[in-house]
Amino acid sequence: MFMSNRLDRRTFLHGAYGVGGIALATLLQKEGLLANPALAGGGQHHDLTPKPAHHFGRAKAMISMFMQGGPSHIDLFEPKPELIRLDGKDFPGEVKYDDAAGASREVMGPQWKFRPRGQSGIEMSDLIPYMGSIADEMTLIRSMHTGVNNHGQSIYALMNGQIVGGRPTLGSWITYGLGSENQDLPSYVALTDPRGLPVLGVDNFSNGWLPSLYQGTVVRSKEPRILNLDPPISLRGEAQNRYLNFVQRLNREHADFHPGETDLEARIQSFELAARMQTAAKEALDISQESQATLKLYGIDKAPTEEFGKRCLIARRLIERGVRFVSLFTGNQTWDHHSSILTGLPTACLQVDQPAAALVLDLKQRGLLDTTIVHWGGEMGRLPVIQNRAGAKGRANVGRDHNTYGFSMWVAGGGFRAGHVHGATDEFGHHAVKDVVNHYDYHATLLHLFGLDAKTLSYKRNGTDQVLVENPQARIVSELLA
Repeated sequence: MFMSNRLDRRTFLHGAYGVGGIALATLLQKEGLLANPALAGGGQHHDLTPKPAHHFGRAKAMISMFMQGGPSHIDLFEPKPELIRLDGKDFPGEVKYDDAAGASREVMGPQWKFRPRGQSGIEMSDLIPYMGSIADEMTLIRSMHTGVNNHGQSIYALMNGQIVGGRPTLGSWITYGLGSENQDLPSYVALTDPRGLPVLGVDNFSNGWLPSLYQGTVVRSKEPRILNLDPPISLRGEAQNRYLNFVQRLNREHADFHPGETDLEARIQSFELAARMQTAAKEALDISQESQATLKLYGIDKAPTEEFGKRCLIARRLIERGVRFVSLFTGNQTWDHHSSILTGLPTACLQVDQPAAALVLDLKQRGLLDTTIVHWGGEMGRLPVIQNRAGAKGRANVGRDHNTYGFSMWVAGGGFRAGHVHGATDEFGHHAVKDVVNHYDYHATLLHLFGLDAKTLSYKRNGTDQVLVENPQARIVSELLA
């Protein structure tokens, strides 16, 4: 460290006031607090100011509702008459199990009825009537594929483009490429579930090896949603000004002593942002300002939908204020119905169906859907055969195993086609066979809608240009676009 007889900077930052105190009480003034940007990153300066896109892009923001665990596409989004005909019979082909110990070959058809929805006539399950009501706004992709048949690898594939961790997530890449429209709020926000983080935890919103400025900022599932927004009484007024000057000097000296450290620059900017959030975040997260009609639209007036409804509404408020990317997560394994699917799946659907549809409707009526991509889906679907067929309860106890070879998710707004179905799995719902969308195709398409070229959007690391989409066969799925 550069200070020998003075207070060590790390000790100071982690001392009596803590990082939160420093971040929020020392950097309230917008100008003049950053270390010399010319010294950081060898002249490469990282910040969240708006950046020009590579080409015109319809999308300006994205909200991803990630249903961790794997919603059963066979029971929700893709009707399979052949499975109804074969229900209870032996499966007539090969099955790729994940859990061979609990596997069977007994076919289980969809357990809920499908009906045509909207003018588009997209068939969807009775379990998700509210999503069915927005069928004319969505593109339903029935041919998603990652092909890595476990949660962690498939989550990584959809989040960061590869089946391994340590890489930047999609939200980090988009904020790295475009910056933010609001300098008083984080550009990338993760809204977590009160039941806990999903599988892989913070890897779901990690910046990887991008500067930490591009990491997703966690907004808690309960109040206070962001801790330490108010500075201690002892740091207000003149004491705060002296503190500002002191930390400013420490930052400048430290940056001068360690030129080229982009992490330092990002840390200082993060502290500055945290300070500006004192006012902006409180206002953005305060849903009491919303009308009773809006609260009812999101189901905040009912116990099953209250929690997820609040997070969906907060997501809209953040996007409305210029935040670039918002991720909403359901709890660990909420949709992983290896057993008791007959009760577990309806419960999971009840919690999110109305709020998810309300988010799309609310964005549309506010004129934001055209420029905001909304995503709903998980890392996999489920198999067409029964798992855990044991005991006297019979089918009451059964579930479905993992299936990453063909599953469904939907997107809306931001340049995607409305009222459209893309692709299909085979007659059993096992493998995507028509107009397959791999995870890397999906990422290339999203970047395109944001005006970003998947090959041009890169970050130099160890002398090599790193990108989100590495597969040379990745394509922009033009059939999905309006």
